[in-house]
Amino acid sequence: MSMRWSRRGPAAVMAEPAGPRGVLIAVDVGSVRVGIARCDHSRVLALPEATLPRDDATAQRIADLAGEFEAQAIVIGLPLTLSGERGPAAEQVEDFAENLAGIAPCEVRLLDERLTTREAQRGLHRAGRDVRRSRAVIDQAAAVILLNHALDAERASGIPAGRRVNLSEAKD
Repeated sequence: MSMRWSRRGPAAVMAEPAGPRGVLIAVDVGSVRVGIARCDHSRVLALPEATLPRDDATAQRIADLAGEFEAQAIVIGLPLTLSGERGPAAEQVEDFAENLAGIAPCEVRLLDERLTTREAQRGLHRAGRDVRRSRAVIDQAAAVILLNHALDAERASGIPAGRRVNLSEAKD
C-alpha cells in the first residue's frame, strides 16, 4: 500500500499488484462433475465460476469460457496419490488436459491438487453447509482452492505454477 496526500492529510491507496496480469481459469476435474474458478485480471481474487457435467463436450465448454474471459492460462488440478504417484485418476486428468490443450485459446497447465476437494468439504462443513447436498459447490470451491494455490506459487516464484501441457504431447 502506498500513501498519497490530500487536503485532509495522508490517504492510503491500494497499489496494483506487480507481476503477471490476466485471467487464469482453474479446473477441478471429477469423474461426474467439473468445477471451474477464475481470477480477476489483477490475479488477486479467485472466484467460483461454474460446475459442469463431465461429458464429451466439457473440454469445449472450458475452452469457450477461456476465450470469453480472454484467459492467459487454464490450470487443471492433477490428482496425485498422497505419496505423489500417478494413479488412474491422474492419467484420466492428463488425457483430459491434453485434449483441452488441443482446443484451448491459451496454455494449459497441470498442478498437483492433492486434498483440495477434502479442504473444500471441510470449509463448507465449517460454514454449516451440508456437504452431501453441496456437491456442485464443493467442485467450485475445490477449483477456487486450486487457483489460490497456483496464484500463491506464481507470486512466490515469479513463474507460472504447474507443468505446461505441450501441444506436441496432445493426442490426435
